[in-house]
Amino acid sequence: MVMAEVALSVDENTTGTEDPAVKTPPDDLRLHEAFEALSDGETVALETIYGLVSGELFALALWRTGSREDAADAVQDVFVALATTRARLGNVTRPRSYLLRMTHHAAARLARRRHPAEAADELLLPAPGSGPEARALARQAAGCLARLPVRQREVVFLHLVAGLSFREVGSVTGVSRFTAASRYRLGLARLRSLMGVTP
Repeated sequence: MVMAEVALSVDENTTGTEDPAVKTPPDDLRLHEAFEALSDGETVALETIYGLVSGELFALALWRTGSREDAADAVQDVFVALATTRARLGNVTRPRSYLLRMTHHAAARLARRRHPAEAADELLLPAPGSGPEARALARQAAGCLARLPVRQREVVFLHLVAGLSFREVGSVTGVSRFTAASRYRLGLARLRSLMGVTP
């Protein structure tokens, strides 16, 4: 299913007091083990971490900055930071959230310094094997998502695509879970409006 279809079918009455059921990423245990190995000086663990989460980190940075170049730079900054602060990583209890938070901060710094020169047309991709209609819907939704305020767009990604609870989204972005839920609701409402979909 195209992400836009999922987004437009999500219940807008989410209050933020309860987080909806979200998927648990299957690679969290491997990620935790890689963090421990890296903190013990096994630098090859950086490759494992990169393989497990680089795509997700790039996607978050792209949604945050709207620029592929800035997104790539943000991910690079995160991995440079991991390599230079590896001794402290053994104490990280939630590596995935930790990496998403690092990426959020790196992307935000880059976005403040540079303005995107191009729209992030890759924000949405149709499901593999989907037809021309699904691809057209994905392109339309990508254009609409690029028009959302950055903070709303980022929360939509973290909750709907990355599968984080509103509490986790708040931790990544530095806001309360209620603010995260509010940004999500506002983002979906604006997305529906931009796409001409009535609730």
